Amino acid sequence: MFKRLWQIFGPVLVAGLCLTALLLSPLRLGRPSEKTLSTAATSLSANVLKGEAIKDAAFNDNYIPMIGSSELSRMDALHPSVMANKYDWQNKPFLLGAPGTQSLTHFLSLQATGNHLNGKKAVVVISPQWFVPQGVKPEMFDFFYSPLQTSYFLIHAKDSESTRYAAKRILELTSDTTNGVMRDALKNKALGIPLTETQKVYINNVKRPALQHQDQLFSQLFIRGRERELRKGLKVLPKQPDNIQLDQVATELGQKVTGDNPFGIQNSFYKKRVKPNVGKLKGEQSHFNYESSPEFADFQLMLDYFAAHKVSVQFIIPPVNARWAAYTGLSQAMLNRFDKKIQYQLRTQGFNNIVDMTNDGNEQFFMQDTIHLGWRGWLKVDQKLQPFMRTKKAKAVHYDMSNDFLSRDWQNVSGNNVHDFD
Repeated sequence: MFKRLWQIFGPVLVAGLCLTALLLSPLRLGRPSEKTLSTAATSLSANVLKGEAIKDAAFNDNYIPMIGSSELSRMDALHPSVMANKYDWQNKPFLLGAPGTQSLTHFLSLQATGNHLNGKKAVVVISPQWFVPQGVKPEMFDFFYSPLQTSYFLIHAKDSESTRYAAKRILELTSDTTNGVMRDALKNKALGIPLTETQKVYINNVKRPALQHQDQLFSQLFIRGRERELRKGLKVLPKQPDNIQLDQVATELGQKVTGDNPFGIQNSFYKKRVKPNVGKLKGEQSHFNYESSPEFADFQLMLDYFAAHKVSVQFIIPPVNARWAAYTGLSQAMLNRFDKKIQYQLRTQGFNNIVDMTNDGNEQFFMQDTIHLGWRGWLKVDQKLQPFMRTKKAKAVHYDMSNDFLSRDWQNVSGNNVHDFD
């Protein structure tokens, strides 16, 4: 009987023991290859976003993080990743984001890079749609949640109002899948209490090494690059980056795929996502509000990271398709108030490098769909990014950070009243 049981369960037991030994061993794999970094830079892979090894290697190489959400996946010929490859930008975008990623996910991802971005540059695309009244959806945050990055946060984050706020938000938004020691450590951080010796030993010597080994072993698997889209885009771009020719290419590409639908958007998107429900959508977004949201405080966590590490940041604020907004009742006045509020939060703290496209939503072939940049929209971004990304090292930056932007008062203040905010 024992022999029979061993034949059935023995291989599973041995495999489990080998895997455990591998994860807990001091094994260190080599640096990711150039091919891996190139593939990862456009993959928008959750493995890469939630990990550390590939990002750390990329930020030590000729890549600059470009942080956002679903808009990064709209890869036409004028997308920055295509332009950077065609015209041999010295530093290329490393795309970080996916539908559902917002400020808190990006904060955890950034802070776990430690000092790899010290004195360097980053690009952040700020989606107004992040700033809904409920903030990031718990299920989306939980999907992109990284225990590895949280372990870094628990070990390295010094007590501050920002640290306490971040720990509280992680506890609010994560499920109970985080183990007891990690969750208790987060509670300590939220209260401003030092971790216990048991917590530090466990996280430093057991949990984090195991998670790091998982990242090194598995983060390079299942990375789907965007080589097909890149090759397709490279073929239609002119040999030299002449802005007049590039605008012609963007216009021709937009004309080719938008047809005559009423919103001037990609026909495939219109037919699949909009046309079947177009009658129900009229006036449907008249109640939308991007002025009051916990996202403003989550966003402040990212700004605090950039300030602490002297990172120079290019911010991009995209528009909403103006014809779509008019049809659905989405208020341009509300979008302008959101713009006023987010720019106040940025500029009063010293983040002045902003490409504001809030009022460009009526430009022809600017938007690929209802809320995402397309051909001529990306071209405007490219014209700002190329000189910004020419060098990787940041010039001296001076930030004046305020914890007031973590407060509930700031989360709820109207864009019209930001100058009265105290």
